Amino acid sequence: MKKVTMLGLLGLVLAMSGCATDRYVQGQVDPLADRLTKVEGKVNALETRLTSDEAKLEQYHAQDGAKADRAVEMAGKAQADARDALAAANKGEAAAKSADQAAKEAEKEAKKAEKIFRLDQKK
Repeated sequence: MKKVTMLGLLGLVLAMSGCATDRYVQGQVDPLADRLTKVEGKVNALETRLTSDEAKLEQYHAQDGAKADRAVEMAGKAQADARDALAAANKGEAAAKSADQAAKEAEKEAKKAEKIFRLDQKK
């Protein structure tokens, strides 16, 4: 009987010490669950911000691409205008040289005419 009582007591002690109560487990898990909920909320907020930032980045990239295309277009137009201006300047320079040559010839003819006039006056 001593053996049975001893075994019974030993079994009771083991049964009581080896199992955690529901309240104990709940008390340990609840704070962790609360912290986990807060962390999940922060992760969701960060994911939302990340998605928003990625969308903004894509928008800025598209705008920059359009601006770059417009800048290339404007640079091409400016280059064409510069070529046209250079051609006009060259044409103007050629006309100025021609006018200068004509003025020199006119001056030469005027001197000739003056010389002839003076010779006629002396006669």
